[in-house]
Amino acid sequence: MDSLQAILIAVVEGLTEYLPVSSTAHMIFTSSIFGIQDDEFVKMYQVSIQFGAILAVVAIYWRKFFDFTNLKFYLKLGLAVVPALILGMLFDDKIEAVLEKPIPIAIVLILGGIILLFIDKLFKKPKIDKEENVSFGKSLIIGFWQCIAMMPGTSRSAASIIGGMQQGLTRKMAAEFSFFLAVPTMLAVCAYSVFVKDWTYLGKEQKGYEMIFANSSNTYNFLLGNAVAFVVAIIAIKFFIGILQKYGFKIWGWYRIAAGIALIAYFTLR
Repeated sequence: MDSLQAILIAVVEGLTEYLPVSSTAHMIFTSSIFGIQDDEFVKMYQVSIQFGAILAVVAIYWRKFFDFTNLKFYLKLGLAVVPALILGMLFDDKIEAVLEKPIPIAIVLILGGIILLFIDKLFKKPKIDKEENVSFGKSLIIGFWQCIAMMPGTSRSAASIIGGMQQGLTRKMAAEFSFFLAVPTMLAVCAYSVFVKDWTYLGKEQKGYEMIFANSSNTYNFLLGNAVAFVVAIIAIKFFIGILQKYGFKIWGWYRIAAGIALIAYFTLR
């Protein structure tokens, strides 16, 4: 993977991480088009640059994240992330096996798009517009909804936002709670990918951090990718909130359907 490819993948991550369109699917397709998806460093890179996107949420909502008097906020996020941590550890190998198959992921994109076309009609009377009014029980249920996104192509953002709306949150509050929940969720995934998981790289098993420091090119691309993902994610988050409030989910549903069809055609005909 060269630096231009690293930048483009990071742009894709930053643009799509907080949109209901599946950042994982978009990065996999981008890397596949570049012909580098089979590289273990690339796979680890796709996960680890989510750290930059995490920092974007913390930067935008820094008053919320650094208000240490609001202990309930941290406890809600901690409780909500538990289901994903447990199920992620149990099904990591099976999830990775799916990542090798672009067609099923494209199909999930289409199916998720169809669902998004009707979501706004299902939840018409939201009542909760403040994080303080999201109970511990609702937080946990949203955390279980987030687990649906373990199937690549589903979108963690879409699953948790829909879960929030199902629990009575407004579209804006559901989106923001999804952003908040992304921080511990993706931080855990990034840490696991970099420090715990064994990858096969250059003919031997290595941890993610060993691959990052294997050569100066890997280190540079890792740092560059996180920086790019951070900047682009800040723009995408602010853009998404405005679009969501004005147009709802239908526009993203049509996008997912169109993208899924295009990707099936690409991988079938290439």
